[in-house]
Amino acid sequence: MGKLALVTGANGFLGSNLVAALTDRGYHVRALHRRTSNLTALAGLTYEDAVGDLTDATSLRQAMEGCEIVFHVAAVADYWRTPLEMIYQVNVEGTRNVVRAAVAAGGVRRLVFTSSVAALGVPPGGKLLDEQSQFNLSPNRFPYGHSKALAERVARQEAGDGLELVIVNPSVILGPRDIHFISGSIIKEIYQRRVPICPPGGTNYIAVESVVAGEIAAAEMGRPGQRYVLGGVNLSYSDTFRTVARVLNVPFRCRRLPARLYPLLGGAVDLYNRIGVGPRLVDGNQVRLSVFDLYIDASLAEQELDLPSTDFEATVQETFQWYKEQGLL
Repeated sequence: MGKLALVTGANGFLGSNLVAALTDRGYHVRALHRRTSNLTALAGLTYEDAVGDLTDATSLRQAMEGCEIVFHVAAVADYWRTPLEMIYQVNVEGTRNVVRAAVAAGGVRRLVFTSSVAALGVPPGGKLLDEQSQFNLSPNRFPYGHSKALAERVARQEAGDGLELVIVNPSVILGPRDIHFISGSIIKEIYQRRVPICPPGGTNYIAVESVVAGEIAAAEMGRPGQRYVLGGVNLSYSDTFRTVARVLNVPFRCRRLPARLYPLLGGAVDLYNRIGVGPRLVDGNQVRLSVFDLYIDASLAEQELDLPSTDFEATVQETFQWYKEQGLL
């Protein structure tokens, strides 16, 4: 039997893909999830079941028994649908509990913590975000990014010298098993003709199989204490939406608005969400941040982790096909 690895948040989009990739690589995988979790994303995969919660230290210690490697993936990712206090409770305090449990377990050699490029803030002066970037926004402008930046700090503090900690910061992830439409909402909204505007900024996209390859490489050959930005393709939102529409073979037109209007538009979205007249598709902070070019430099991960490249069109096609096969569109 291969090395025993624990994956927290194993039933989620990234977690389930990581379980599949680890199993293929010969690991014995223990999948941590809450008792009430939806396990659809884990369907057909081979793993050892572990019921626990990031707020329950005892369950975390039990789940780590015999494990050499822990992949801490669990987090609030759909932050626009989640109360503020829960974002910090899960992302920050949950991370503290996981790292403490790993240190206390004794046998855990290395912990790979999945942070996010959201923790890197906004690049100054048109530069690219990289491993040296630090969160540079006020917490209320982007609570999710702030929570992940705090979680990184907590992870380093709690790991100390007794645990090899490697941090990975993925960009926007696309691929199969995203049953809750975390990043796959881009595909769903364009398929259903619900993207009326093209923001002036852009971001970076990466295929989920590239992320899990980076995660496993971080566990096997990443430098202890190092942070690795995992990214694929830098694209403007306009190019993103048009490419997705072309791959999906659906008509697409969107309106461009001046950047100065996005604070007002963000306020309108916040009001809409507070009234609760429909589903929360985005929050006001996302709208306000969409004027920035959130582009990244993933060269360190490419050099040290052999991070695979991402073919954006092929990734969109694969994701779309999976959604169709699952009847989720």
